[in-house]
Amino acid sequence: MDNTLGGFLQSRRARIQPEEVGLPPYGRRRVPGLRREEVAQLAGVSVDYYIRLEQGRGRHVSDEVLDAVARVLRLDPAEHTHLHDLARPGRATRPGSRTPAASPRVRPGVRLMLDGMQDVPAFVLGRRMDVLAWNDLCGALQDFRPGTVPNMVRAVFQSPDARSLYPDWPAVAAETVAYLRLDAGKHPDDPELAALVGELSVKSEDFRRLWADHLVKEKTFGVKRIDHPVAGELELAYETLALPGDPDQTVVVYCAPAGSPTAERLALLASWAATTSTVTAPTTTPAAPDNAS
Repeated sequence: MDNTLGGFLQSRRARIQPEEVGLPPYGRRRVPGLRREEVAQLAGVSVDYYIRLEQGRGRHVSDEVLDAVARVLRLDPAEHTHLHDLARPGRATRPGSRTPAASPRVRPGVRLMLDGMQDVPAFVLGRRMDVLAWNDLCGALQDFRPGTVPNMVRAVFQSPDARSLYPDWPAVAAETVAYLRLDAGKHPDDPELAALVGELSVKSEDFRRLWADHLVKEKTFGVKRIDHPVAGELELAYETLALPGDPDQTVVVYCAPAGSPTAERLALLASWAATTSTVTAPTTTPAAPDNAS
């Protein structure tokens, strides 16, 4: 039986040293980090209760207990949310959200917005890090092809060009897996996500190692370096924007300061894309009605 909660808590315990939380080391330890008994003591719960929680047997655990454990383990906001999702999977769907359709669709207005952003690469990211829509410049930047549903996790771990495309590939790979972990915590019974994790665990040793680390991280903003075969070296700031009404979809936009070398190279890439017939905007995915619910 899979015990993702236990694996997550154990991985977080391992990174906290006793002296960091005011406890004496008590001699040699068989494993790094805090013992379960120490976490229980610091969180103000019984040892038996914490052990059952780590074994995935902690039913009806309260917010107060989870918050206390998160405090002891020094979880950041993303990890804190992930802990709640894992401990109470039946409540993983946030209030006001809706069950996603079997085939997620991008609203016509969002597609118009993407097409209007001609000078910056932009795309819509959905569940399991599937890319649901993109504009011409993003298609040229990432080599997205019309009529397909690219997946960012597969692109990072299975594309033969990924390590040359991303000069900071180790960091990109770790962030990608950490973001996928968040999705897995929110949707623990998703068979397609389980199949994706299983596939990549078999095919990529790097993915398997990173998945076992139980790292979780939001990708809200940051900087990504790309070494594009046509445009050359690009340093792009990115922003991730949630779509109201579609909680499992976000718009990711890459940009660069006006007049910078990256901005000039993006303009070159846009010109190249406009003259390349094999790189066009996707038009085959059907659009959802404006009043879809």
